[in-house]
Parts: sequence; C-alpha cells; structure tokens
Amino acid sequence: MKYTKLVLSLGVVLALASCKSTQKTTKTTAVRPAMITSTEGIVAKIGKMTEEEIRKWPHMDIFTDSVPGISLDKAYDFVKNKKPKTVIVGIVDSGVDIEHEDLKNKIWTNPKEIAGNGKDDDNNGYVDDMHGWNFLGGEKGSAAPEQLEVTRLVKKLSPKYAGKTEDQIAEADKAEYQQFLKMQKEVETEREKAKGQMAFYQDLYNKITAADTFLRKKLGKENYTLEDVQKYADNDAVKPALMYLPRVLSAGKSVKEFAKRIKNGVDYFKSRANMYDLDFKGRVTGDNPDDWNDKPGYGNNIVLGAGPDELHGTHVAGIVGAQRNNGIGMNGVAAPVVFIVARAVPDGDEYDKDVAKAIRYVVDNGAKVVNMSFGKPYSPHSDWVYDAMKYAADHDVLLVKAAGNDGKNIDLAENLHFPTDSPDAPNKEITDNVVTVGAMTRHFDDKLVAGFSNYGKDRVDIFAPGLEIYSTVPKDNQYKSIQGTSMASPEVAGVAALIRAYYPNLTAKEVKQILIDSGIEYHGDVIKPGTKDEKIPFDSMSKKGRILNAYNALLLADKMSSEK
Repeated sequence: MKYTKLVLSLGVVLALASCKSTQKTTKTTAVRPAMITSTEGIVAKIGKMTEEEIRKWPHMDIFTDSVPGISLDKAYDFVKNKKPKTVIVGIVDSGVDIEHEDLKNKIWTNPKEIAGNGKDDDNNGYVDDMHGWNFLGGEKGSAAPEQLEVTRLVKKLSPKYAGKTEDQIAEADKAEYQQFLKMQKEVETEREKAKGQMAFYQDLYNKITAADTFLRKKLGKENYTLEDVQKYADNDAVKPALMYLPRVLSAGKSVKEFAKRIKNGVDYFKSRANMYDLDFKGRVTGDNPDDWNDKPGYGNNIVLGAGPDELHGTHVAGIVGAQRNNGIGMNGVAAPVVFIVARAVPDGDEYDKDVAKAIRYVVDNGAKVVNMSFGKPYSPHSDWVYDAMKYAADHDVLLVKAAGNDGKNIDLAENLHFPTDSPDAPNKEITDNVVTVGAMTRHFDDKLVAGFSNYGKDRVDIFAPGLEIYSTVPKDNQYKSIQGTSMASPEVAGVAALIRAYYPNLTAKEVKQILIDSGIEYHGDVIKPGTKDEKIPFDSMSKKGRILNAYNALLLADKMSSEK
C-alpha cells in the first residue's frame, strides 16, 4: 500500500437562526491521523547517501525518504501544540561526559544534595551524588578494566574442580563440573587468542615506529613520500615495514596516524587478554561483589570515568536526548529529558551487584525510563537483577535493554543474554516493564538486520537503528559514529521518554506495548545474523517483526491516553 498523506477534516459549526435563545453549536474535534504500519510497495532508497544523510538516517521516515528511520520529525510535528513534562532517564552505562556541549544542559541535578560538603544530605546512602553515582569507583579520569564473568566463574570454581577427573566428582556436582570444564576451555582459548593478537600488533607497531623514526630523522621532515621510502628500502630499520608503508602512503594516509591505530590494536587485545586472566584484579571499590550488604554506598560521585577511553555511555546518552536544534553536533531523540547517570559498566563484564544497585538508584531518584546498553552470557547473581527489575516495575519505570551483539538467537537457552526478563522460558516474562532491542541498518532490504545483532521471536521485542549511529563522545565536545545493539536501545529509550513526556498518564507496561505495536512492518526475508547469505523471515526475529517508529508510537499513545 502506498503512503497517502492524510488531511485533517474540520468540524462545521451550524447556527440555528430560528431563535437566538435556542442557538446550538456542535463540538469541533480534530480527526487523529491513522497509524500506518504496512510498508507494502515501499522501495529501498537507491543511490549513495551523503555523509550528512548517513549521520541523520536514524531519524528519517520510510514513507518519504525510503530509509527505515524512526520518523522523528513527523512525531514532533504531531505533538507541536502539546506541552510535555520533563522525564528523567537513567543511563546505566560506563559513565557520561556531563560537561559535553550537547549534554551539559540535560543533566539531572539532585535537588536534595548540597554539592561538595562531604555529607549525605538526602540520606540515600550516597555522599554528594549531585548528578548520579559511580558504582565502579576510581579517581577522576581513571579507566575500569575488568574480567569477563566467565573468567570470574572459572576463578571461583577452580579450587573445587581444577585438575580433577570426572570420577573424582560427586554425582550432585557433575553438571556444575561439566559447566566448569566448558568455561575453563573458553577462558584458556580466548586468552591465548588475545595474547597472540596483541603480540602481532605489538610487533607491527615496533616495525612501523622504527622505520618512521629512522626516515624522519634521515630526511629531516615529518612527512615523506613513497619515493623517500624507496631510497632506504635496504636499510635494516625500514625493510621490516616495507610491506605496509607503501600501502599507507599510496592511500594518502599519515604513517603517524597508522601507527596510532596499530597501538590502539595493541591496547585492545591487551585489555581482552586481561579479561580472560584469572589473576587480573580490576575492582577498586573495596567491597565484596558477591555480598549484597557489603559496604553500602561503595563507589563515588565521579560519573564520567576514563574520558575518551570509555565513550560508550556518553554516546548512548546523546542518542537518547542530546540537545536538539542548538546548531551543534546532532539531535537526540527526546527533547524533554534530563539524564541521571549510574556508572556501572566497566571495560569487561559488569557485576550483577552493580547493575542491580544502579537500577534501584536511578529508580529511587525519579527515573521513568532506564537505558541498559550492556549484557553478558553468565549471571551468577541474576536474582539480584531480577529483584531490581521488579522493583522498577513496582515504581512504574520502563527498562530498555540491548539484545546483544553475538549474532545469535537468544530464544535458545544456550544463547541467553543477561540481564533478561525471561530467564526460564522465552515466552515467560517475570515482569512486564522490560523492552529488549535488536539492531537494524538503513537498508530496507535483505540487509535490514545488522549482522552482529542478536534476535529472537520471543525474547526480542523490537528492532531499532543500530548501525552507523552518530552521537556524542567524551573529551573536547567530540562526536563519532559507532554501532551495536547498544545504539539501538537508546533510540527506543528516547521514544519511550517522548511518550512518557507527552502522555504521563500511561504506565510503563502500556508504553512497552505501544512501542511494539506501533512499529512499521517488513515482511521480507533478511540475511540471518552470523551468516554470509542465509536468509530468514524478518517476522521471525522479534515478537511482531516490527521496526521502531516514533510517529506511530505517539499516535497510538495519544489514542490510548484519551481513552483512559
């Protein structure tokens, strides 16, 4: 069905002239536009998009732009005559740059706390929590490296099972023993892979920097040409790098910048190796992460973290609600929002204790929507997180979470992605206030689903833009395009915040259903994540096979709100 612009019909006022005292007027009511979810007949955008268009694609409209964005301009046009309430959005993540030019005016300030007096003025257990709380601790600008949960579990179980054979294991412990062996193999294999990659990049970095140092000194200049390199091709300092330097220079790239990228590779794989190191110790808060009651109020009020090395939370916050139409950077989804920051996601796997306490913290401080762009395959204290989810539900708070980037069907028990609201069975939710989000691309064809995105007919609620997403990053008011279900989740959180801002009488449960039911449809086959060309129906990848649409969501919210 082709999209047809709907024209609002006006009521007609009828005057009865027979007697002035008996004149009546009929009530005029604007007709609400019809919600359109079908995309039958829509053809994907043809031709190359400009860089500026790509930066803005998540907010485009499928019916006018042939790009499956969330129709954000139409959404704002629909509510332009309505006055919204400000909604507090909790960002449970790696931290947020609260001084960023596009975010600084959108940061929540605790009205019950006096800044810098070293006291817990509001008696909530957190001292000087002016803009949120840092459950990871550490000094200002410090990183938060951590092990993966699988590594922590192997470390914990090693005294019980390491070096033992199955005949030495009690019958009651055999299932746990087999799980230990599986996890132990994963840790050992992945650590060796990471160490091997780190060694490769370190060797390459050494070769490039040695050649670069020699050439700059010999030539007396910072930048040099391919011809300059060829003059010294037989030199012992240059020869090992000859495989790479010509390619870099021929592409018009800087050798110095190339070396910097290689160093980033070294650092990345070093971090990965640490994540699988049984003896690596990252936690600095001094509490026992396996004891819920140990050191209440652990952490501090430094909500940024390690700046450019931990850009994730800042990027997420910008997607939700970077300041709109201020002539700089980019526009977030939701204008009427402020952020409360809970830094709980390290460079590694988050602790269940931190996640559960972070959810409770933002709920207690007034958040009505919480974005949770993180996840892991193991969750030893998942009961703490389930209780926090239910706590949020009891306080009418919507939790929006990323489906994960493993390219797997998370309906399958072996592919569970924590936190989850359906731990026991795919179609059995323990609470009704959690929205799980998969990632999609700007291509309205068989490449619609991002190749890394998790999916699931029962455990994934909706898909949203998650590839080539331009948003805020820390330090010097920067912006960057990155991808992940981590970027798709805040698109949904932003639309959820819009609904709660303009229709505050709707509950978290109702907002969740609106987000799912109002999405646009795509009934074609798409390339299955994790494969090269295998195809499956898009309808089978989430509950209703729908794509987030802000305009439709507000139309449906308006209807539901008026009927209450």
